[in-house]
This record gives sequence, C-alpha cells and structure tokens, in this order.
Amino acid sequence: MSDETERHRQDNRSPALHFEMVRRKPTAVLAGIVTDICGYREIWPGHFRIVEYASLTVPLVISFAEAFAIGLGRDPGDNDRFASFAAGLYAGPVVIESFGGACCVQVNFTPLGARQFFGLPMSELKDRMVDLDDALGFEGIALRERLGEARNWDARFAIAEGFVTSRLAEANPLSPEVAWAYRTVIASGGRTRISALAEEIGWSRKHRAAKFSDAIGIGPKTLSRIVRFNHALSLSKRQEDDWAGIAADCGYADQAHMVREFRQLAGETPSTLATLA
Repeated sequence: MSDETERHRQDNRSPALHFEMVRRKPTAVLAGIVTDICGYREIWPGHFRIVEYASLTVPLVISFAEAFAIGLGRDPGDNDRFASFAAGLYAGPVVIESFGGACCVQVNFTPLGARQFFGLPMSELKDRMVDLDDALGFEGIALRERLGEARNWDARFAIAEGFVTSRLAEANPLSPEVAWAYRTVIASGGRTRISALAEEIGWSRKHRAAKFSDAIGIGPKTLSRIVRFNHALSLSKRQEDDWAGIAADCGYADQAHMVREFRQLAGETPSTLATLA
C-alpha cells in the first residue's frame, strides 16, 4: 500500500453504512490539476444518501458496478441514473443516492485542471452530468476497461494518474488572465471586487464572461459566491454560533445575506449545517 494512500472502512452496525473508501493525494506533477483520487466500494446492501454542497470540484467518475442516482438541487428521480460520467460546477446542493452495489474510481479536478484535461469548454459540463464516452470518447471507454480489470486500488490509482498525466501532455495552455483572476478570487476568500479584476485585466464584461464560461463554466461572481460560502462553512467549525462574526469575516452584507446564500448553495441554513457537521 502506498504511503500516499489513505484507507477508511465504515463498518457501522447499520447495514446502510457499510462501505469502503480509499483516497490518494496526486503526485507532484498533478498539483493544481487534481486534488485527490478516490476509490469507493459498497460492501453491504442498503440505501446510501449524501448531499454535497456547492464546491469547486469537477469529478470524473468511472464505475464498475451499479449506477448512482443524482439530482441537482433536488432528490433524484427514477431516470436520474449515472454510472461513469463527468460533472461540471453547480451552484447548489447535489443529492447522490446509491443502493449497496456501487464501486468506482473518482478523480477530482480543480476547475482550471478540468479545462486542460477535458479539452472542451467547461460550459458544456456546467450544471450537468455527461456520460464518459461523450466526455472522453473511446479513450474513456478504454480507461474504464483497464480500471475494471485492475486487481486492487493501488493499481487503479496508478492507471488513473498515468492516464491524466498523459492526456495533460497534449493539453493547450490556459488563458493566463483567467488563471490569474481565478487564483486571485480564491486567495481573497471570494472578497475581491469583480470590477477590480476587470480593470486589471482590461476586458469588457462580455469578453470576461465568455472567457470564464470557457475556462471554468461559471462567471467570476458565481465563483466568488462559492468560495465565500466554503470559507464561511470552514469558519463555522471553529467559530460555532458566531454567525454575525462569520458573515462579517467572509464579506457578506449581513447575517441574513449569508443565510440566503447558504440556502441556495447548500439547501440548508448555517445552523442546520453546523449540526450536520
């Protein structure tokens, strides 16, 4: 087992919580491109349900077993089944359900890394799940077969890392202006004024929107909202019940503004999320 691989098996007495999750940090060459690679396998029949809040993660999921049921901003329906797929950014909660037979590898990309890896406008992935063959073509199908035939998680992770690294070698460079603006928003915790970014780059509003849509799928305002929300969520774990202070620290107009953002991006109020953490 690699020293970089973290393994966790959830063996709660409730059968619905029996699963195995394996996580590996990427090699240095993928820094800023991939945040981590996960292996997930359900080892007991049951109904699994999680809600993921708005984030800046672009996942590539390669499944070897049952499909997931996924709903954007709502509970999934009978037709919302996805096995191997890529998903773009979504400014809201994502409900994911499985039924005891899931097994997959998930590669989590940064937004800028996803643009380089997939080689297509990220607006084509925004607010949706795209089947593996549509996102990667025959290469994706071949990757799924190789991963499915691998004997263990370490072998699967090595295959996935090699595939990502090889594909990136042929990737086109990112727009330096968008990359700078993206990193500036991240570094500021979502508090940078969009007008200041525009002045620094010298782009018109229309040109800026087109460039951001291509590079990450969302505009700088939505990007700032997601960054601010995740910063507030992180602070809530250390400053419990100090919601007014958290709102001020994260640049919200007031506490009510923060509550509205939490409802839109997570589907819950800040206090409710705190109890779920």
